[in-house]
Amino acid sequence: MNCTNKWAKMDDITRIFKTEYRTDISDYVHLHWKDDDFFGYQFLNGVNPMMIRRCDTLPDNLPLTDNMVFLHGQCSLAEEMKNGNIFLCDYKILDGIATNVINGKKQYLMAPVVLFQKTENKMMPIAIQLKQKPAADNPIFFPTDSEYDWLLAKIFVRSADFNVHQLNTHLLRTHLLAEVFAVSLLRNVPMVHPLYKLLVPHTRYTLYINVLARLRLISPDGVFNQFAASGGKSKGMFEILKRSLSSMTYTSLCIPDDIAERGLENVPNFYYKDDGIEIWKITHRFVKGILSFYYRSNSDVENDPELQKWIKEIFEYGFHSLTSTGIPQKFTTVDELIKFVTMVIFTGSAQHAAVNTGQYDYASWMPNTPISLQLPPPTKKGAADEDTMLATFPDINTTVKGMDTLFLLSQQSTDFVPLGQYPEEHFTEDFPHKKIEEFQRELKALSNLINARNKTLKVPYTYLDPMKVENSVSI
Repeated sequence: MNCTNKWAKMDDITRIFKTEYRTDISDYVHLHWKDDDFFGYQFLNGVNPMMIRRCDTLPDNLPLTDNMVFLHGQCSLAEEMKNGNIFLCDYKILDGIATNVINGKKQYLMAPVVLFQKTENKMMPIAIQLKQKPAADNPIFFPTDSEYDWLLAKIFVRSADFNVHQLNTHLLRTHLLAEVFAVSLLRNVPMVHPLYKLLVPHTRYTLYINVLARLRLISPDGVFNQFAASGGKSKGMFEILKRSLSSMTYTSLCIPDDIAERGLENVPNFYYKDDGIEIWKITHRFVKGILSFYYRSNSDVENDPELQKWIKEIFEYGFHSLTSTGIPQKFTTVDELIKFVTMVIFTGSAQHAAVNTGQYDYASWMPNTPISLQLPPPTKKGAADEDTMLATFPDINTTVKGMDTLFLLSQQSTDFVPLGQYPEEHFTEDFPHKKIEEFQRELKALSNLINARNKTLKVPYTYLDPMKVENSVSI
């Protein structure tokens, strides 16, 4: 844990990886982390499926030609974009972020642009530029480059993705949002109110776990601050959080809208999308059934002062009154209320499960998801080898601390309560109880379908199995 040496050989990394805590998926990652198709797969079904989007026009800062990407002119980028086969991950949110100093050594965090081509139902990386500004010392890497040039480029992307995932996708968009929803509920909505009865089970342990996160993860002596590339005295992680909040939208929090906005409706083998949208639909039907029972007209919503205070504080304190987010400032219709409450429940349950549960699966084999990197990326091609890669990886203590933390974050609570289960009764009427039973039946049926599908997959996607999704952000 305290060894500050670099890794001398890959076998040493394998030795600390091969513990009793390995999972079937972490073993698969260990075997396939270098594969381009698995690299692409992780942007759909790994722990951060929130970055990838369809690309209709190449970014101005990615100067590509057809001949650079496609050998012998077998395809054109314009044609493939027109056919909906080109996809993009752009980490511009990391551009210029100050980085940590770990074990006395400066760390490196890039802001890459990654281009993918959908081919034979796989998402294949076809170009990687590691910095935002094109330059002679910022080459674009291709699968046809030398083994270690291309592999290092992918490693820098995976490390960038780790930092965006932890701070934006995971911390901000699930933990901190769930806290905003919970605090406003507790401040403004009395226990006898139907909204309180509906939502309070979905706030269980959220405030407690967020206090722990502030103390042990993002505090000055917290694990993330000490060992992640964006941690340290530079306060890079807080700049990432600021940028993430300013770019967050209501659309991106509602999975059907988010998938459509990113142009991903027709992407095959995208199980986060498939399972997530099904959970959203089931949750929406449940919320509609409950809230329509208590709110019979739009005027009932408009004239509920406690409900309006709840959304007003969420908008003001959670989203800094930024109208650009699209977050409602007040509710004027029953449908508006139903959609927002569906989003609140989905965020604290399914979305958190999707971006949290698989962290150890995908990051326990450190080369697949380095918490930090300590050499700059190659500025020219042809010079990188295995020794370059080993020298770039985080030190031994950083690696082990990252593995240890992600193992803890991926564990199921000892008193786990799955989505749709309500051990404490809050509603007294028969009708809400019937709706809860319907909700549970639909979730169980979806779980059965997911389990049947997973038996046919090399890499099962289990994170949105409703029987494994917790009711609230509690770990």
